[in-house]
Amino acid sequence: MASRQQIKSRIKSVRNTRQITKAMQLVAAARLRRAQESAYQTRRYAQAAYELLTNLGARIQLAEHPLFKVRPVHARLIIVIASDQGLAGAYDGNILKEYLQVLQAARAENQLTYTIAIGRKAVNFAARLEGVELIGTYVNFPDQPVANDLQPILSRSLELFLDKTVDAVDVIYMHHLSSVVHEVRTAHLLPAGLGKQSPARREIDFEPSAKIVLQTVVRRLVEVQLLQALLEAAASQHSMRMLAMKNATDNATELADDLTLAYNNARQAAITQELAEISGGAEALNT
Repeated sequence: MASRQQIKSRIKSVRNTRQITKAMQLVAAARLRRAQESAYQTRRYAQAAYELLTNLGARIQLAEHPLFKVRPVHARLIIVIASDQGLAGAYDGNILKEYLQVLQAARAENQLTYTIAIGRKAVNFAARLEGVELIGTYVNFPDQPVANDLQPILSRSLELFLDKTVDAVDVIYMHHLSSVVHEVRTAHLLPAGLGKQSPARREIDFEPSAKIVLQTVVRRLVEVQLLQALLEAAASQHSMRMLAMKNATDNATELADDLTLAYNNARQAAITQELAEISGGAEALNT
């Protein structure tokens, strides 16, 4: 059995750990509020943009637009979004598991794969995999990215698709459903307009012409899809980290209580032993 000094040392260590996990929980909660606001504010716009893309993609006169062009997939670009710090429960594990499944499915179809990794965990994981061509790495990506943050990723994706180096672009991210419910999703970024069409499709008039409008609009609509994936990923990450740190704090509290009880029992046993020895000595002197 551990000595009282060893138990006391463990209690101090556990309490120090609890202070750290509690602080990380509070930081994650604060960042979560901001990340949730950003994700929720743009979600309806992103959904409208997605529906517009799918409806545009169904129009015969737009079939020749290069970003809507559907080709047999011989090569695929995968954008995977993970975290930089870890300590977020199953967040990174679920993302990287989905990434592996997408890679295996692509290889089963004899497709070449290219990867853009966002987040240190994704970068390190992809770098260790054999046969993965890592063409872009991004760490310390902001929780609330702006257009300039997205441009290197978006421009590289569009460039590879337009010059036919790749025939499809997918993004793997964690979708934030609520503070306790999250879902790994693989969204098809390019070719544009592959989703399910809205049943209430309306006729669209283009001014001055469809070609001129689409040269700018389609790129921006694709950019919105990538931006929303990053915002959802940030909200999910901070939510899962907050829950993980809360669980760690609760576990540390329970462990500290158990150790305190063990320390008190050991201390009481030592006192009882000392009293017994004193009583025994006194009786020996009397006889």
